[in-house]
Amino acid sequence: MKPTPNFFLFFFIFLSSQSILAQQVGSPSGAEVYPISKSTISDQAMVVSPHPISSQVGLDILKQGGNAIDAAIAIQFAIAVVYPRAGNIGGGGLMVLRTKDGKFEALDYREKAPAKAGRDMYLDAQGNVVPRLSIEGHLAAGVPGTVAGMIAAHKKHGKLPFKVLIQPAIDLAKEGYKITQGEVDRLNGNQAAFKKYNAEDNALVKADPWKLGDVLVQPNLAATLERIQKKGKAGFYKGQTADYIVAEMGKGNGLISLQDLKNYDARWRQPVEAIYKNYHIVSMPPPSSGGIIILQLMKIMERFPLAEWGFQSLNTVHLMAEAERRVYADRAQYMGDPDFFQVPQDSLLNDKYLRQRMSNYNPTQATPSKDILAGDFRSISKESFETEHTSVVDAKGNAVAVTTTLNSNFGNKVMVHGAGFLLNNEMDDFSAKAGVPNQFGLVGSEANSIQPNKRMLSAMSPTIVEKDGQLFLVLGAPGGSTIITAVFQVMMNVIEFGMPLDEAIKAGRFHNQWLPDEIWVEKAALTPELRKELELLGHKLREVNYMAVVKAIMRLPNGKLHGAGDPRNPDDDAKGY
Repeated sequence: MKPTPNFFLFFFIFLSSQSILAQQVGSPSGAEVYPISKSTISDQAMVVSPHPISSQVGLDILKQGGNAIDAAIAIQFAIAVVYPRAGNIGGGGLMVLRTKDGKFEALDYREKAPAKAGRDMYLDAQGNVVPRLSIEGHLAAGVPGTVAGMIAAHKKHGKLPFKVLIQPAIDLAKEGYKITQGEVDRLNGNQAAFKKYNAEDNALVKADPWKLGDVLVQPNLAATLERIQKKGKAGFYKGQTADYIVAEMGKGNGLISLQDLKNYDARWRQPVEAIYKNYHIVSMPPPSSGGIIILQLMKIMERFPLAEWGFQSLNTVHLMAEAERRVYADRAQYMGDPDFFQVPQDSLLNDKYLRQRMSNYNPTQATPSKDILAGDFRSISKESFETEHTSVVDAKGNAVAVTTTLNSNFGNKVMVHGAGFLLNNEMDDFSAKAGVPNQFGLVGSEANSIQPNKRMLSAMSPTIVEKDGQLFLVLGAPGGSTIITAVFQVMMNVIEFGMPLDEAIKAGRFHNQWLPDEIWVEKAALTPELRKELELLGHKLREVNYMAVVKAIMRLPNGKLHGAGDPRNPDDDAKGY
């Protein structure tokens, strides 16, 4: 697959406009309104979430006797209120958990394509992708999964009553909360889009500009949460809330039907895992692409002396970028919803296959992406043929890494009239047309084509790491296609380069996703001298402001927990006891 002629123009617009890379730059911390800790040490339990209020909600649940799963559920509902840009009940997500006895599970509550969705639904009569049709407006929405996911997680692992876990979110929506400067900037910056799709009865729309400390009250959202509290899954996927969603679809040619909502289910799946030296890495399987790619990268790195080469040395950056180039090519060809496409994950993680993938790696020269195709493992295996983050560890040793998303900032910008929540634009994560990039510059193939009731591929990468059989690291991030490489690089910063967790997260990052043929480099990453050396090897570099936003917890050698948020998000907050 090759980029289309308008690819680079499209991609430049993306880098200039998309919030995951730039919107938070320079935004003052929420500390003007709430106490925030980017890094903290605790004795027993820890929560790291994207907002100080949601972190406090999770901590309170833990102190009431709830476990890590309870806390994660309470946080997800709280985020739906206090972090409307990404927190959601109108979106979906992925969860990886480790029980106190060392058992791992993965929960898939990714959105689904409506039954009326079709392969060519975003193409014009000439077969070209219609700009922004899969990004803004009603047609961009997939069937939401978050509510079903939280209920499934509680049914299997919850300790406190569900009504207790959702109550803090109800109170916050009813009584309101003071917004931080970061939220002020985002709300004011999206007023035109909100008004375009539904200014009426939209709590996020304000006649005068939002300002620091304004109180955001969301009565319709409170009522929706109360219906979920009383009726569980039926309080969202049936009855009044479902009617509101379908009525909203009718206003803008959306496709979600009552039957789509009734049929939605969350799925428990088998996590993907691999050993890296004395570390056991467990991550999300397809429809996440992140877990497999992270494991591919770790298995490739194990053969090279990274610690000897050093953090962001020429050898280290060149190797990582070349490995990333190859595994993202695999992503485009081989990954999708496993209920529709047989993802060859065993082959993709096969040691012989990964050696073959790196066989044309040149330590003194970049390999042009046009010369990199998806790998061929037919000679190796006959196997038939995969946003916002919270990390929680409780006092018993249960751990949860959960990433949820609306996709873009405020999703498709459509507020469900009467229900008070925004819908996702996750349909853009399908491959609208083979070889044509989505808003994150990612291309795909038949594996991720649009089909009714199919889950779109995701870069979300909730991950848990054990060291010598003990819980060691819980992490994940929002950030589109850069999630995967951010999680990978933070892990390497800790494991190979011995950085404290907060420094590992703060360190500048770089990213290569095969197409476009360039390395994205954060302003704080890579010295000018190193950048010149990389260019001499044939790499093309593009500077960006920020990439993904990692939230992580690490168990220290003395048994204490180190929680760290990301300075790239001013509202990230770590709390523990």
